[in-house]
Amino acid sequence: MTTSAPEPETDPVWRRAQAAREAERRRPSVKRLILRLATTAIVAAVLAFVAAPFAAFYGVRAAGQAGDVEGLAQLVDYGDLRAALRSQLSARPAPQTPPPSILEDPIGAIRRQFDQATQPPPPAGPDVEAYLAPAALEALTRGAGRTAASGATVEGDPWPRPRYWGVNRARMAVPTPDGGGETLFTFERRGPYRWVLVHVGLPARAPISAGEP
Repeated sequence: MTTSAPEPETDPVWRRAQAAREAERRRPSVKRLILRLATTAIVAAVLAFVAAPFAAFYGVRAAGQAGDVEGLAQLVDYGDLRAALRSQLSARPAPQTPPPSILEDPIGAIRRQFDQATQPPPPAGPDVEAYLAPAALEALTRGAGRTAASGATVEGDPWPRPRYWGVNRARMAVPTPDGGGETLFTFERRGPYRWVLVHVGLPARAPISAGEP
């Protein structure tokens, strides 16, 4: 019995090298798997970071609808929000910039203290606390605007429109039902993925109800 000699390889060298590379790519690689997992994790972290303010917005809406006061306490900075609403609802809005300190302008500081003591108190305006109730906060996220404190209900689930996004601050807007204005919500980052509501900009006028001309 005779055996035939092995046939010489007729493929060119470049084709054999290409076949070897393709076989290597098909072979499972731990390094390649780790790289893919790391890339997926980075992309997921970036997407979660970008979406976190919008998740906080919907968290405020859901907690307000459920009357979850403890949940709202984690999502709302009531101190900052109370100050922001008070300056918009009172007849005497807060100054746009802080006044000079007593070291910078001692005479001016004394004059401001005297003026504040002699000026009559501003007329009573809408109750700021009424806007901080869970139902009112939910109504604000649905576009109720200045009528949110009166218990007005707004149908639908309007999407927040992004107005600004930064690493530590994000702002979005919800239009009023009649399209005559919008409510601005400002969220501030207080942790890697934790954002809280610190400011609500009310529309210039209250939305018109369906029965009004």
